[in-house]
Amino acid sequence: MAKEGKKHTGRIVLIVVALLVVGIAACGGNGSAGNNSPAAGSSSTNSAPTATQQKDGQSGTQTSAADDDVPAEYKTALKKAGSYSSSMHMSKQGIYDQLTSDYGEKYAPEAAQYAVDNLDADYNANALAKAKNYSDSMHMSKQGIYDQLTSQNGEKFTADEAQYAVDNLDADYNANALAKAKDYQSQMSMSPEAIRTQLTSSAGEKFTQEEADYAVANL
Repeated sequence: MAKEGKKHTGRIVLIVVALLVVGIAACGGNGSAGNNSPAAGSSSTNSAPTATQQKDGQSGTQTSAADDDVPAEYKTALKKAGSYSSSMHMSKQGIYDQLTSDYGEKYAPEAAQYAVDNLDADYNANALAKAKNYSDSMHMSKQGIYDQLTSQNGEKFTADEAQYAVDNLDADYNANALAKAKDYQSQMSMSPEAIRTQLTSSAGEKFTQEEADYAVANL
């Protein structure tokens, strides 16, 4: 009976030990699973974006950060450029020259370049507004307006911008030619034929022959 009791006790001890081993193995398995998961911040997909990533992903944040690095002179040049564009309808080259001129704003070339490069302006619309002003106030011909828009001594628009302007300008060139003819007649006492020549001259008003003929016929 004593031997059988010892055997029974030994079996119980072995069972307890086995259970302990199983438990330890289970705990070790759970620990290994935790070690196999991505570490915090190791995966760019799961981690929060860094400041750089937020700039790349959000244009507003990037623009704001860029603005902080822009010198004050550049910012004021850009503001002044916007004023020249919106109120005076100037060309890109005209704005740059005005910003850098010793008789104008006297900005450094780098500040002026920043301004025109970053200005949100519709130069076609500016050219058209200038063309309308020349037609309404100075009664100029289509060719005369184009030349004035592109002239380096004038508005300095590009050829494409000037062409857009004259192509989209709603102007009565016969009426413009007549207004010019009346000015020549009343202010300079010119003859009809001299007026006709002046209206069509490439060194004068640059109206078409038909427009000049209409003007002289209606004086």
